[in-house]
Amino acid sequence: MLWFIAIILLVLWAVGLITSFTIHGFIHILLVLAIITVLIRVIRGKNPLK
Repeated sequence: MLWFIAIILLVLWAVGLITSFTIHGFIHILLVLAIITVLIRVIRGKNPLK
């Protein structure tokens, strides 16, 4: 589930870069939050794929 959300955010981020429409950085903030969440799960030793 977490990977699914991260992939969707990555796609939206890429679309925002291509079209120069980033909703005032909101997509970038969500992408950073998704990456931080995955890193925290990895550091804690949990499987980030679940």
